[in-house]
Amino acid sequence: MMSDFKNGGAFARRDVLRFGIGAVSTLPLMNMSLSALASEGGYTGLKDIILINNLGGISNPNLRMLPSDKKANPVAGSKALSLDPRALEDALASGTTAVNQTLGYVAGPEDPFEYTVGEIARWNRIINHHSDKLLKVWTAADIERAKREGKIGIIMGFQNGAMMGENAERVDMFAGLGVKIIQLTYNGRNQLGDGSMEAENRGLTEFGREVVARLNATNIAVDLSHSGEQTCLDAIQASERPICISHTGCRALANLPRNKTDEELRLMADKGGVAGIYFMPFLKEDSFPTAEDVVLHIEHAIKVCGEDHVGIGTDGGTTAIDDMAGYHKIIDDEISRRQKAGISAKGEKKGVVPFIPDIQGPGQFQQLADMMAARGHSSTRIEKVLGANFLRYYRDIWGA
Repeated sequence: MMSDFKNGGAFARRDVLRFGIGAVSTLPLMNMSLSALASEGGYTGLKDIILINNLGGISNPNLRMLPSDKKANPVAGSKALSLDPRALEDALASGTTAVNQTLGYVAGPEDPFEYTVGEIARWNRIINHHSDKLLKVWTAADIERAKREGKIGIIMGFQNGAMMGENAERVDMFAGLGVKIIQLTYNGRNQLGDGSMEAENRGLTEFGREVVARLNATNIAVDLSHSGEQTCLDAIQASERPICISHTGCRALANLPRNKTDEELRLMADKGGVAGIYFMPFLKEDSFPTAEDVVLHIEHAIKVCGEDHVGIGTDGGTTAIDDMAGYHKIIDDEISRRQKAGISAKGEKKGVVPFIPDIQGPGQFQQLADMMAARGHSSTRIEKVLGANFLRYYRDIWGA
């Protein structure tokens, strides 16, 4: 239980073995806040490691506050080729080596297939246009190449499988176009299974099983973020390859549907997968987490899964908000639209932003590493969480 971390309770032998011997060194520090601990010591190796954000993006959220005639953020929908310069520089400055960039259909009135194919083509053009700073990831070796060349590897990923229509062989086409990770469902129900907001929790459909088999056959990573609990359990069992949960939190710490239960996390880890912890409001039941909660969820996931099966998937970018009050107004309006469309998650509400205010901007990964180091986590463990675990996972799925 997380009370072991927060209150200094005794560890059972199995907890020490699962969590690692480094956990013992954190015990004298239990009564100090994580933010205070971060100032006590730091992690100095960020510039040298491979850092994988397994669900993120390159965009400048401040552009949303500009007048309509001055908005020019291509990631948000323009057909232009240039990324916002600040967003691109912030992403590079953050130390990000590779990012799972959501593209294609997620929700809305667009035709899922046509929209998705167009998005793949657009991102190919963007990557080619910024070839001095970006490269498209096909294998794990491309992530390592991005590190050597000082670039960011773009991992093309979907957050909904709706674009499969009724034809599982579309997976083969997407594989040929360079899509490397596909999330089976978004929050609602699609033809593959139930998402996390479906009360019936009906699980994976027969068509969903066909799609999982094609994903395995084409070396595309199966992502079970946003899935309903039964869909997740069914897909772990159905998949012949390790699966991942690109961005989530721990239900044991915050009982919200977007977070994963210990059973889901444990079965994922037992099969060789990795779960990325997000920097999202779902890390706390009141929807107002802090950076401390990110570390607590990482620690709980390590305790359940082992340190080789936990990473990060922030579900956000690396450019900080300049005008928080103005941004709150925009997000409140967006949440209202999402709720009316039936695609919002429990925990989304007015006054809540889709990130954690005290861990944002290009320094967020250094901040996380410092906080973990101050808690007594070893450099090896920090490096696993920040990228080494997902790099190993992708070697297993895509090949070297």
